[in-house]
This record gives sequence, structure tokens and C-alpha cells, in this order.
Amino acid sequence: MSLSAKLLLDGEHVVEETRTHVKVLVVPFLFGLAVMAVAGFTYGVVGDTGGSWARIAVVAIAVVLFTITTLVPFLRWYLWTYSLTNLRIIEQRGILTRTGRVIPLMRINDVNYEKHLIDRVLRCGTLVIHDASQQAGLRLHDIPRIEEFHRSVSRLVFDNHPSQQEVPRGESS
Repeated sequence: MSLSAKLLLDGEHVVEETRTHVKVLVVPFLFGLAVMAVAGFTYGVVGDTGGSWARIAVVAIAVVLFTITTLVPFLRWYLWTYSLTNLRIIEQRGILTRTGRVIPLMRINDVNYEKHLIDRVLRCGTLVIHDASQQAGLRLHDIPRIEEFHRSVSRLVFDNHPSQQEVPRGESS
């Protein structure tokens, strides 16, 4: 899901857009497989002895469990995006109710990243951005290709901060 053009300011363009690493979907995928396996087994057992209402109940319970354990986490992952534009960082999330946070690049004071062992293997990490506000820093968890994203953010932050004017040296006597 890309950032809507109506959210962009005049002269603003998207530099990078990402979401969390796909590793966050491994556990929901395994739960989905388990739900389907148990539902298939139960449907087979109930089909031999029970009536059609029992089979319908097994299917209904399986659909509800699959939705809760697999479909909702997938939608949450798919709809939670981080967009880096030439002027700001935009975090958007939510399935039914969309919320977001916007940090102008010129207000950012510090950009760093954290990588644990598994993150190093999967080439992802957490980007931590501190700005000049009273709010806690923005933590972008499990960002794929964290070093590249960090470099892009850092480069744009430096480009958006007012350049320090070189102070002319005084003449020595």
C-alpha cells in the first residue's frame, strides 16, 4: 500500500516506502497451518459420526480462528507502512481506523538503528528516530535493509537541516 498522493505536500515526493520485515508473519502462518490441520482432522472425524450441523460448526470455528490468528496479523502487517519523503517520515497503521505520525526531517536530531543476532541474519533492524518534540522517539521495528534505510534517512536529514554557514576567519595581526 503506497502513500496516497493527496497526503503529499507541494514539491514533496516519496523516496522510500517500507513495512516491517516479513519475519513477523512466520508465527501467524504457522498458527494458520495448525488451525487448518486440526479443522481438517476434526471435520473428518465428525463427518463419520455427526450430522451436517457438526461439520458446519467445525468449519465456522476454523474460519473464525483462522481470521483471528492469521488474516488479522497479515492485514495489520500489510497496512502498517513507513514512508520516507524528501521532507518527512510518515508512519501509517490500522485496519479499520487509520492512525499515523509525521516527523518533519528538519526536526530530527538523532537517527540510529539496533540489530539483534536474528536481525543481522535477516538483514533487518529497528530504526530509532528522535526529534525536537516532547514525544518519545519513533521506533520503526523490523525494517528490511536497515542500513540502506538508515543511510537514506540520514542523508535526507542532513539535506533538510539548515546548512551551517562557514564563519570567516579573522585576520591575524
